[in-house]
Amino acid sequence: MALDTLPPLREVIAAHGLNAKKSLGQNFLTDTNLLDRIARIPGLDAASRVYEVGPGPGGLTRALLRTGAAVFAVERDDRALPALAELAAAADGKLQVVGGDAMQVDARALAGDGAHIVANLPYNIGTALFTGWLESPLWPPWWASLTLMFQKEVAQRIIAAPGSDAYGRLAVLAQWRSTPRIALTLPARAFVPAPKVESAVVHLVPAPPLSSATPARLAALTAAAFGQRRKMLRASVKALPGALEALEAEGIKAEARAETVPVEAFAKAAARLG
Repeated sequence: MALDTLPPLREVIAAHGLNAKKSLGQNFLTDTNLLDRIARIPGLDAASRVYEVGPGPGGLTRALLRTGAAVFAVERDDRALPALAELAAAADGKLQVVGGDAMQVDARALAGDGAHIVANLPYNIGTALFTGWLESPLWPPWWASLTLMFQKEVAQRIIAAPGSDAYGRLAVLAQWRSTPRIALTLPARAFVPAPKVESAVVHLVPAPPLSSATPARLAALTAAAFGQRRKMLRASVKALPGALEALEAEGIKAEARAETVPVEAFAKAAARLG
C-alpha cells in the first residue's frame, strides 16, 4: 500500500476544508497512536473485513487499513468523499467508500457476514445505530464484533451493572446476549474540535442469549420498567399485560425498582411474555 505517501491527516482536513460539522455529530480524532490502538482492539488481520461508519477525513480508516483488513466505509458528508477517494487510491483495492446515510445503508450486504464493525460514531446517530445492530432477530448476528466510540457517559450506560445510576435499557439490551467492555478512554483534547465530554471505545462480542426472548419483547418490557424507573414495578409495568407476573416468576418482587433487576431476570421474564 501507498498509505505512507499520504499527507498528514491535519493537512488533509485543511486542504479539503473539512471543518467538523455539529449538525453531523462530527469530532475528528487525529492522533495516530490512539487511532492504531483502536484499530487493534478487534484483532484484525489481512483476512478481516471491517464496516466503518462516518470515516470523515479517514484517520481511523488509515489505521484499519494498516492492520491489513479490507474496509467498507459509509460517509454522509459529501465534503469528505474526495479525501476518502485519495485514500482509496492508495489502499490497493482494500477500501470501498459509499456515499450515503448509514441509517439507510444495508451494512450486511456491503461488508458481508463475519465483518467487524469499527467506528467513531457520529454523536447524533450513534445510539440508534448501536441498538439497531444489537436488535438483530437472528443470533449470532452477521457481525463478528462491535468496536465503537461513544461519549463516555453512553459507554458507561452500556456496561452498567444493576443498582448503579447508569443501569437502564441500554445495559440490558447490550448484555443479554453480548459481552461489552470499555476498551479505551479518550480525553476531549484528542479530538478536533475538542468536545465538551470525554469519549470511550466499547468493544462487544456476541454471546449465548440469556433467554429465548425476542428483542421486541425485551424492548417492550424494559421500556415499561425503566420508563418510570423510580417507581415500583407494580406501577411501572402495569400497562404491559403479563409483565409483573413474568417478573415475579423470576423471583423479582412487585416492590422492586427496575434499576435493581438483573439482566438475566429481564431476559427470562421477557421470554414469558406472549
